[in-house]
Amino acid sequence: MESQETSSATRHIALVAHDNRKSDLLDWVEYNRDLLRTHKLYATGTTGRLLEEKLGLTVNKLQSGPLGGDQQIGALITSGTIDAMIFFWDPLQPQPHDPDVKALLRIAVVWNIPVACNRTSADFIVSSPLMNAPHANNRPDYDSHTNRLEAAIDEA
Repeated sequence: MESQETSSATRHIALVAHDNRKSDLLDWVEYNRDLLRTHKLYATGTTGRLLEEKLGLTVNKLQSGPLGGDQQIGALITSGTIDAMIFFWDPLQPQPHDPDVKALLRIAVVWNIPVACNRTSADFIVSSPLMNAPHANNRPDYDSHTNRLEAAIDEA
């Protein structure tokens, strides 16, 4: 069973980019600045600083990705704060925090939020009619999973 959480027309959007993709994300955000300005933006450290300095946007800045920012974004997804994630990751460059990157992408899928990993998919997300309208996000209900784990711990 899934739970429905209806989000308002204001979205909470996570913006993340690896070093080799930061300029691509900055270009994309600049192109979509007027639309994104109407939403709450979250970003990992360096990306958030660049978005504020170069584009004048208000961004909730977290730690740099390798210093825990990816995990902070994941925690915001898990808590239901983040509605969408734009993550321009670099598939051709190994990352020292690759397990965190994979965990972040995994948690976005677990909690059923839209994820864009390149400009085209990001364009599709922000141009969707659902972007600026109330929308029920069908968040999976993991109570049976949690209850099974708690029962196993109680038996131990």
